[in-house]
Amino acid sequence: MHIDMPIEELEKYMGKSPRPDDFDEYWASALRVLDGQSLDYELVPANFKTSFADCYHLYFTGVGSARVHCKFAKPKQGKATGQGLAIFHGYSVDSGDWLDKVAYAAEGVMVLALDCRGQGGLSEDNLSVKGPTLRGHIIRGIDDPNPHNLYYRQVFLDTVQTVRILMSMEEVDQNRIGVYGQSQGGALATACAALEPRVKELFAVHPFLSDYKRMWEMDIQNSAYEEIAYYFRCFDPTHARNDEVFNRLGYIDIQNLANRIKANVSWVTGLRDNICLPSSQYAAYNKITAEKTMLLYHEFGHEFLPEHGDIAYQRFINNL
Repeated sequence: MHIDMPIEELEKYMGKSPRPDDFDEYWASALRVLDGQSLDYELVPANFKTSFADCYHLYFTGVGSARVHCKFAKPKQGKATGQGLAIFHGYSVDSGDWLDKVAYAAEGVMVLALDCRGQGGLSEDNLSVKGPTLRGHIIRGIDDPNPHNLYYRQVFLDTVQTVRILMSMEEVDQNRIGVYGQSQGGALATACAALEPRVKELFAVHPFLSDYKRMWEMDIQNSAYEEIAYYFRCFDPTHARNDEVFNRLGYIDIQNLANRIKANVSWVTGLRDNICLPSSQYAAYNKITAEKTMLLYHEFGHEFLPEHGDIAYQRFINNL
């Protein structure tokens, strides 16, 4: 069953969106900026209490001096196993309840759950850009003369800084780090694993932010990708700058980062996903050269996928 391509075509599909000629230098430069960031952080005790874990609000200074927030679940003293997990959330919301974080902490895993800048959580978005800011974050910074002012460049770097902070903690083995997310969170986990090659395990569920041109050509305007059509409608109705726009988006397209991943990859896709088409997801997955496994939900779309949380839990507990 499919709404996009048959499985045999999906398994061969390599994407339509361009990869900028200076893509590697773009991200090398971004990572050099990140290398200058402090790994210091502030801890504020949370109101949520358990008998087996301590919960905190963790704040760090991200690129551009933004104040970035994470939820931090830490096993009680002496209970940490050395494992660390970074969790990333879906588009527009926040890092969520404490329950899934402390479930991992109960097994000795140190957990950081990032709030994306300017979305539903507590992280600050102080990015100053030229061009539109309405209707979404994909297009934030797209008209700025400096491509380093793309919103998702900053967020991708926040994911790496989150993982590096985990790695810096005394109770964490930097070689036992996992990253996990769904939708936007799946994209951020993928970008993080690509930009921080020490990540050991990646679990990505129906990732967003991939193969923008394919999503636009398929007229997917019932989802977060609608902001691309909005941008053209309002700012380039004849598509005079079509190539320029999609080339700029190529800097923040996870399919262009996927070949850098060294982690063991678990990828979860619903074949009836009409929010993030399976082909857009396969465009990234097919470029991954590391060990990888695809888990398909044939009758499911961009929604809750039964048992995948349990599978992820076992994968991280047993493999990190």
